[in-house]
Amino acid sequence: MVSRFEHPAGGYKKIFETVEELNEPLPATVTGRIPSFIRGSLLRLGPGLFEVGAEPFYHLFDGQALMHKFDFSNGQVTYFRKFVKTDAYVRAITENRVVITEFGTCAYPDPCKNIFSRFFSYFKGVEVTDNCLVNVYPIGEDFYAVTETNYLTKVNVDTLETLKKVDICNYVNINGVTAHPHIEKDGTVYNIGNCMGKGASLAYNIVRIPPTQKDKSDPIEKSKVVVQFPSAERFKPSYVHSFGMSENYFVFVETPVKINLLKFLSAWSIRGSNYMDCFESDEEKGTWIHIARKHPGEYIDYKFRTSAMGLFHHINCYEDSGFIVFDLCGWKGFEFVYNYLWLANLRANWDEVKRNAMIAPQPEVRRYVLPLDPFREEQGKNLVSLPYTTATATMRADGTIWLEPEVLFSGPRQAFEFPQINYKMCNSKNYTYAYALGLNHFVPDRICKLNVKTKETWVWQEPDSYPSEPLFVQTPDAVDEDDGILMSIVVAPAAPRATYCLILNAKDLSEIARAEVDIITPVTFHGMYKP
Repeated sequence: MVSRFEHPAGGYKKIFETVEELNEPLPATVTGRIPSFIRGSLLRLGPGLFEVGAEPFYHLFDGQALMHKFDFSNGQVTYFRKFVKTDAYVRAITENRVVITEFGTCAYPDPCKNIFSRFFSYFKGVEVTDNCLVNVYPIGEDFYAVTETNYLTKVNVDTLETLKKVDICNYVNINGVTAHPHIEKDGTVYNIGNCMGKGASLAYNIVRIPPTQKDKSDPIEKSKVVVQFPSAERFKPSYVHSFGMSENYFVFVETPVKINLLKFLSAWSIRGSNYMDCFESDEEKGTWIHIARKHPGEYIDYKFRTSAMGLFHHINCYEDSGFIVFDLCGWKGFEFVYNYLWLANLRANWDEVKRNAMIAPQPEVRRYVLPLDPFREEQGKNLVSLPYTTATATMRADGTIWLEPEVLFSGPRQAFEFPQINYKMCNSKNYTYAYALGLNHFVPDRICKLNVKTKETWVWQEPDSYPSEPLFVQTPDAVDEDDGILMSIVVAPAAPRATYCLILNAKDLSEIARAEVDIITPVTFHGMYKP
């Protein structure tokens, strides 16, 4: 699963450049045959505007949200894109400067205002960004483009028009929610975010948003907190990007990457600072893993611990014979991987890109196993009795349970990231296959498949081609878990048609079809296939 290619020509720099939106869809040129069951839209989000006037955005997660869509009907394919008309975007375009502070770019006060109005604007508090560049998902019958703040942006997925900004804080005690909800078959949405817990200390809430309402009211208005996880440190919650959910449990991994809230609040009110300035790593605590029952929501106070790691994406999570098994894409150590995702690093020449990745945390696909009854063996004994895994859990004298993972895949500076599974068939269940985007020193250059049971791997890769997260779409009457296709948007800057939607057979990653357009697209993070 290691990359076969180097990138000395630096074509990857093109996926971090500003593009324009389209006024109408572009027809695509299809080679191969689009499977007949693919009738719908591939929707994806990422940054599309990397500077405003003379002011650059500095971090990968700062560019303004651009929504992309490949439409499929009867073998015909079109490509369309529009900027999401968030407050951050509209105000930036109107004033021709960065108006709202983004993840790694701070907005400075309007230079045209005098010192008094500048002084007073400091006390209005900081405006949190609504730049929804990370993902899109359904709630009830609506679709929302999202980032990780308290703002969700309702979009029309047919026209890509922006409909309205929704503040989740109006409905539930939460400071923000992740871009990685879990969605059940009936449409119930679960998500997690930091919140104020009891006694002015920080905590994490799991929120449940019900499915489509009979009376057609907005399900978001009926959001409820299901369960609360405590924070290892009172004023420093961990950064949380996703969570695990099995049939009956939630799994929350509390990593050493902390948000220093005091720094956050004071820094913002006094001087120009951004979200990235407020992260710090706890080098002592390692990683704490928490579980909670789902029905009824109830925190279970087991003290699972493991060594320091960074975590963005869970792969899957299921129960088996009194254990919770969960797989994830980890990054070794306590340093924050986002420190390596400044645009200046990503746009550097290949040798420099490789040098940066040498000192960054190393990626690893891991399986952890949590015993639901950790007190049945004596101290120091491995509690995991599942025959198919080498992951261990050991009760220590201080009452903590130490976990060691089974490594499912490890390649130096070769990440298996942006993972996907056959969610419909396998989410929360024992499963065999994971699919992912392969990062080569942080440059996305291949699509990977991993058998989590045998560790067998498959790769699709072409030179100077930069794919995105592969989304799995199941064949209608599928029996096998990997009976379906993968869809990815690939950018090949040097090709006559620079962007294409690639369709692979999920069994062996062989190409089934591609739909090419004569236009370049920047990087996209996450998205969905809407039938």
